Amino acid sequence: MKIENEVEYHSLYEYLGYAAGKELGGKVYAASKKTKQPIVQQYVEQGGYKGNVFCYTKDFLDEYFYAIENKKPFNKYPEPEEEDLPF
Repeated sequence: MKIENEVEYHSLYEYLGYAAGKELGGKVYAASKKTKQPIVQQYVEQGGYKGNVFCYTKDFLDEYFYAIENKKPFNKYPEPEEEDLPF
């Protein structure tokens, strides 16, 4: 866990309790970038791995994995409907 500006960040390993792997890690990273979530890095030495990992806010991880577990698309900021466009 890393705390920056009073915000708590967790690596996927810390949050899930196991190594997420490249595929899941890539999906979480893509979702965080798409929804403009803050990401910080943390140096770890765990299970033979030494290096930096991405850390995400607990709120983001809660929302992301809730959507996955409930088979719902994760889309924190959905695209506007055509009739909602201002032009």
